[in-house]
Amino acid sequence: MTTVTEAEVLRDALGLLKDREQVAKRLLDSSAKHSFDPDSELDWDAPYEDGKWFWPPELVSLYDTPLWKRMGEEQRILLSQHEAAALASLGIWFEIILMQLLVRHIYDKAATSAHVRYALTEIEDECRHSKMFARLIAHGDTPWYPVSRAHQNLGRVFKTISTTPGSFTATLLGEEVLDWMQRLTFPDERVQPLVRGVTRIHVVEEARHVRYAREELRRQMLTAPRWSQEFTRITSGEFARVFSVAFVNPEVYTNVGLDKREAVAQVRASGHRREVMQTGAKRLTDFLDDIGVLRGMGRRLWRSSGLLA
Repeated sequence: MTTVTEAEVLRDALGLLKDREQVAKRLLDSSAKHSFDPDSELDWDAPYEDGKWFWPPELVSLYDTPLWKRMGEEQRILLSQHEAAALASLGIWFEIILMQLLVRHIYDKAATSAHVRYALTEIEDECRHSKMFARLIAHGDTPWYPVSRAHQNLGRVFKTISTTPGSFTATLLGEEVLDWMQRLTFPDERVQPLVRGVTRIHVVEEARHVRYAREELRRQMLTAPRWSQEFTRITSGEFARVFSVAFVNPEVYTNVGLDKREAVAQVRASGHRREVMQTGAKRLTDFLDDIGVLRGMGRRLWRSSGLLA
């Protein structure tokens, strides 16, 4: 448990670190007041509404490309549905990794501490989120979109060798970019009500997860051994490269009747898409820069991912 005396000497570029136990207690209180059961909270029996999107069009990968301009409205909406399913599939993959990283983090810590109790609470949240995403995919006429075999194996390696600060950096990467997109989605009346409901629940509960990860990562970047900090910079940069590629599954293009190779090439060349991804990541990259993660080789890897301008 972090003592007040220790907290007083832990200071980084963002200022004094908050006491670990106090942060966890506040998050536990918030969890008790603002947690949701998606099975009862959402209307899973309501049919999808004709003409409504499954993701805001501006966030669809092909938006404003030459291919997008040739597509009809119906095909654009269908693409948004498949991309929403692909993002839900990616979210399940990522949250399963996150749950394993959290279990590793608390393995040798006092189970009676608020810090550990909140980690267990977050794992409960992530279990519900994964089931919610799976139900959303099954609710439509889209397949489950697994990540590539290479990324599946990289994830297996990462969750095995990751350091604690590396784990929390990856946690924030997976949560904050998607969170930015979901904050634009749930109030958007052009989007299907069920998708808006799913994103609203996820945004509310993920806000606590982000707070927990940010506070712990700040602490780790001050207290972890130097080799661990440097390893975190490199592995987080590589994970950013993987994440940026995995964010849209190319099979969505084939499944809506588009040429996959042409679509992927246009997404890579799209200035709008690059701006969307960098804007979505900016709050995170500013934070990582402040606490010393974006340095050296790690920074170069983040730039090559396209998430850092």
